[in-house]
Amino acid sequence: MASSGLQLLGYFLALGGWVGIISTTALPQWKQASYSGDAIITAVGLYQGLWMSCASQSTGQVQCKLYDSLLLLDAHIQASRALMIVSVVSGFLGIIVSVVGMKCTKVGDNNPLTKSRMAISGGVLFLMAGLCTLVAVSWYATNVSYEFFDPLTPVNARYEFGSALFVGWASASLAILGGSFLCCSCPDEERRSQSHYRSSQPSTAKESTLKQTMPMKGEQYL
Repeated sequence: MASSGLQLLGYFLALGGWVGIISTTALPQWKQASYSGDAIITAVGLYQGLWMSCASQSTGQVQCKLYDSLLLLDAHIQASRALMIVSVVSGFLGIIVSVVGMKCTKVGDNNPLTKSRMAISGGVLFLMAGLCTLVAVSWYATNVSYEFFDPLTPVNARYEFGSALFVGWASASLAILGGSFLCCSCPDEERRSQSHYRSSQPSTAKESTLKQTMPMKGEQYL
């Protein structure tokens, strides 16, 4: 029961991380305009993400524009796109595989060893999703920091970390933690118990057969 509870906790943590990964991929606030230095604070906020750039006005109106060309984008944006897509796909596969391998489900209940292996495979997929998200978000944040502290970058063209980066870090942590809990479903103990049960059956049967074939003390002299 403790292992089932650990699997359930890991599954819901990883599921929450996967939802956060999807949100991180779609949000345009990967970096936002900085108003540090001598920059004049305006009524327009500028945001940039993996797929579009947006301008938010003080009236609440938001205007977004998709990037025109994929090849004109910077290398870190293209790599972050690819890593986030891999994260979303890996998390989706991890959800399906983990449901099949969890002990609280009835799918494949006749083979506990296979179910444990499926749960571990789902945990590995969640770990992959979390690591890909962590690499993508950290790489993007590194480039934002480099451009911000670059003396050649104009003050009014500097950007800071957007809210999507923090959502990505939190989502990656949840996915990695949940995947680690699912990977704790090691099948070694189940294999050991099954082999012990099988090895104990012949000895018991042999002992009962020996008792039946041995004559009584009084019968030896008849």
